[in-house]
Amino acid sequence: MGMLSRMSTIVKSKINRIMDNAENPSETLDYSYEKQLEMLRNVKRGVVEMVTTKRRLQGQAAKAQQNLAKLDTQARQALSAGREDLARMALERKQTTIAELEGLDEQIANLEIEQQKLTHAEQRLQAKVSAFKTQKEVIKAQYSAAQAQVRIGSALSGLSEEMGDISLAIERAEDKTETMRAKAGAIDELVATGVLDDPTGLDPLDRQLQQLGASSSVDDELAALKGQLPSGEKKSLPEGQS
Repeated sequence: MGMLSRMSTIVKSKINRIMDNAENPSETLDYSYEKQLEMLRNVKRGVVEMVTTKRRLQGQAAKAQQNLAKLDTQARQALSAGREDLARMALERKQTTIAELEGLDEQIANLEIEQQKLTHAEQRLQAKVSAFKTQKEVIKAQYSAAQAQVRIGSALSGLSEEMGDISLAIERAEDKTETMRAKAGAIDELVATGVLDDPTGLDPLDRQLQQLGASSSVDDELAALKGQLPSGEKKSLPEGQS
């Protein structure tokens, strides 16, 4: 029994969870409102039927009242004509009609009491339905706003994750760039110190000799130019030049 009870509880909890996920509050509120409107229509229909019945009884009571006056006249006429038997018959019918009229009046009075009660109930129900309609629209608006907030929050969360991925990609690119720069600097330093071969194919000694040769050629050419200048222009050379 304990195992069955636990299984039943688990099944019920799962069913409730499924129902909660499938339930749309807006649809539930609209359905509840429609049921209340249906109830209100039934109450109004009951009031209409009760009023119709009361008016029908009032019509019967009016006819009975007219019949009383007629029977009274007939009894008088029969008695004047010396027909006591007819007068008695008319009076007996009059008593029956009086009893019928009293019953109709009692039913009409009861219907009026019930009509008042049902009318008050209709008014209260109408007020509750109107209040529920207003509350329903407010709740639906709040639910729609909450849905929008959830969608915006989900979008922002996805954007944050995407921006995080972009930031990581930028960081990795910067790290690779710094690594490549460091590697290039190390290669230049190793080439300059002679640890690595120069890509031009010259060793450090040859490269320095070439630099000395280029400097000597520049000095020779500069001296030749000086020799071609007049003596007056030689004196105007800036200080520090021969």
